[in-house]
Amino acid sequence: MLHIDITKQLSDFELKVNFSVENSILVLFGPSGCGKTTTLRCIAGLEKPDSGVIANRELKLYASGTNEFIPPNKRRVGYMFQDYALFPHMNVHKNIWYGVSKSDAKAQDLYKKLLRLLKIEQLTERFTDKLSGGEKQRVALARALMAEPEILLLDEPLSALDHDTRLELQAELKNMQQLWNIPFILVTHDPQEAKAIGHEVLFLERGRQVTAPTNWECSCPGRLQAVN
Repeated sequence: MLHIDITKQLSDFELKVNFSVENSILVLFGPSGCGKTTTLRCIAGLEKPDSGVIANRELKLYASGTNEFIPPNKRRVGYMFQDYALFPHMNVHKNIWYGVSKSDAKAQDLYKKLLRLLKIEQLTERFTDKLSGGEKQRVALARALMAEPEILLLDEPLSALDHDTRLELQAELKNMQQLWNIPFILVTHDPQEAKAIGHEVLFLERGRQVTAPTNWECSCPGRLQAVN
């Protein structure tokens, strides 16, 4: 289980979140600038909270009380950025393998599995500027999972896609989470996306966790809930 209990002073409010995630998809939902991406960056180690603790299973990734801080490259946290952050001077194959320390039989098997599951076998020699938005999303997901993370963070991964592609890739994300069986934490400000993807939804407003809006409705009662 991943547990986060942190505070961090931002420019005009204090971020204060306390939640846990098992092997499921948790959506951080709220308006732009409410602290969603900062929460992801603290989990990844790209930003440091002011106080609190971030722990994955028994390992403390950050603990202010004991001055512990594991650097990002040691955390086994995958991060899909909003713009996918693919390297334009590399083809798909090299993008997916970027950051993988060794190319043994296990890694080769994982690579082939990801190509098959994400339906990108035919793209391996293509450069990223020749990819569609949906293809970029799949390549970025493959690169994140190629590192065999214990946690996957996704910052508005579908926001730039057209409606039909978004629906298709929402299903892909849920399928990949079930296969990998690790915590996925996804940021969005789209209520339909939050309802479609999340097993749970944490509602944020100016850095604070709040209860679900009164007009929040879901076609699957009990599947989505506020995390208090």
